Amino acid sequence: MAEQKKTSGAGQGGFRQAQAWLHTWCGLWFSWLLFAVFLTGTLAVFAEPISHWMTPEHHAEEAEQAAAAGQQGGDLAQRLAWGVAYMEKHHPGAEMWELWPSDAQGAGDLRVYWFDEKRQYASAQLDSATGQPLPAHGVVRATQGGHHFVDFHYRLHAGQAGLWVVGIAGIAMLVALVSGVITHRRIFKDFFTFRAHKGQRSWLDAHNAVAVLTLPFQIMIAYTGIAISASTFMPAGIAAYFGTGSQGLHSYVVALNESDRPERSGRAMAVPGLEPFALRGQALMGQPVRAVVVDSPGDAAARIGVYGWNSDEEMQQRLSPTTGMVMFSAATAEVLKLRQPGDVDGAGASMTKSVMGSLHQVEFGGQPLKWLYFLCGLAGSAMMATGAILFMVKRRSKHLGRQAGEFGSATARVYRLVEGLNVAAIAGLSLGCIGYLWANRLVPVGLSHRAGWELAVFFGLWSLALLHALVRAPAAAWQEQLGLLALLCLLLPLLNWITVADSLPAQIARGDWESAGVELCAVALGLLAAWAWAYLRRRGADAARRVPAVKMEVGA
Repeated sequence: MAEQKKTSGAGQGGFRQAQAWLHTWCGLWFSWLLFAVFLTGTLAVFAEPISHWMTPEHHAEEAEQAAAAGQQGGDLAQRLAWGVAYMEKHHPGAEMWELWPSDAQGAGDLRVYWFDEKRQYASAQLDSATGQPLPAHGVVRATQGGHHFVDFHYRLHAGQAGLWVVGIAGIAMLVALVSGVITHRRIFKDFFTFRAHKGQRSWLDAHNAVAVLTLPFQIMIAYTGIAISASTFMPAGIAAYFGTGSQGLHSYVVALNESDRPERSGRAMAVPGLEPFALRGQALMGQPVRAVVVDSPGDAAARIGVYGWNSDEEMQQRLSPTTGMVMFSAATAEVLKLRQPGDVDGAGASMTKSVMGSLHQVEFGGQPLKWLYFLCGLAGSAMMATGAILFMVKRRSKHLGRQAGEFGSATARVYRLVEGLNVAAIAGLSLGCIGYLWANRLVPVGLSHRAGWELAVFFGLWSLALLHALVRAPAAAWQEQLGLLALLCLLLPLLNWITVADSLPAQIARGDWESAGVELCAVALGLLAAWAWAYLRRRGADAARRVPAVKMEVGA
């Protein structure tokens, strides 16, 4: 009957139709933010290699360390004695001394760490053969390196407010994933079907394929991302015990990390020889010594903590990234605490949080698992991008066909805004990411607040991409931004060679696969962007040829 005519909306149809509405709109309004979070999180998997590429001044230092890796220098006792002597001379009032005597093989230089007067982590590197401080290797460019992608991924460089925004987006992602599975009745069957050159059908097939392929990964990464920030999203327990506001949060962090740290006794006591503690701790936890930490040095209440190295084999066999640890009383040599590798302080809840953090941050499994996360992250980004594009492909033909719009008289303006946001969120963010790497080579090394200028290039280029996408026609905006993206990616190795005299072949020849990997991935992205640009250009030319033919037929 006419009066029973169906209309679209959340309240119409059955349960599956309601889930389709939820999937479409929840997915659309959060897809742009989720794409940004997912893409930067994918890049954050290799934050250390990116930081390595962005600090070329360290390469000579790292090459020297690699060449001297087999040179033992002083033995463990001598290295620890040199570290204590340096700290007693230069930082006697520090509340903590942290000594890294060697690498996991017992070689390499000695490193010492402490908290300065601003409670910032400070460090120095000592020669393993003489115990003398090593000179700095010239001026090093200030940069956030790959940590920029880490920070943006989980809090958008916006502190606690950004953390809340990303958390809400993560919940929306879980809603979209679950409702998407319910909506697509033949989701697993369609996974094995791809119909090319079919417009909306092709985009839906691509969206289904990348979604189903990595569905367990997407659910896991969204859930663990929310869970590891649970104390922020559910702060009632912290507020009840430690108070509200920043002071309560600070008290909670102090209690979490220093709950068992003894108060200074006021009685002076020289730091004892550290080698016996290190060797005993190594035997108790079954790991080579990574660090020896002295809390409250120079006081009778001082503690000596011995921490171990995680081997690659260990991290492939367990999810928790914690190392072994033995805590001693400096005065009596009594064992105060013993933690075996993989254990955590606290009960099952602490272990669960540790495992979830390890799952989310891929702190186990080595390079093979990092690459798996990277590829799954790219697939997740593609899932969000194809979903956002599919929204407009599905509605564009209806709108051009003069069908009634879902936003009434504002339909054309809303669709135009969505088209522009699609371009800026996908191509524009990619431009910002590659522009960040270009800024690292082009911003002068000695410029004040240099790291901030690199971030300004990232956000500035992204903002310009949004403005460009809203001003230009969608088809032209896609072509122009993808063309620029291809150009910047493909020319990155050339830029690196011109600015720091380091070429991609030279990186491969010396085995610097961290730097080579960054540039090879940039080239791969550039080739993909160039293919997309050529495809859109060819499709646009075909459409332009069809329009005159249609006009001639109408005129005839």
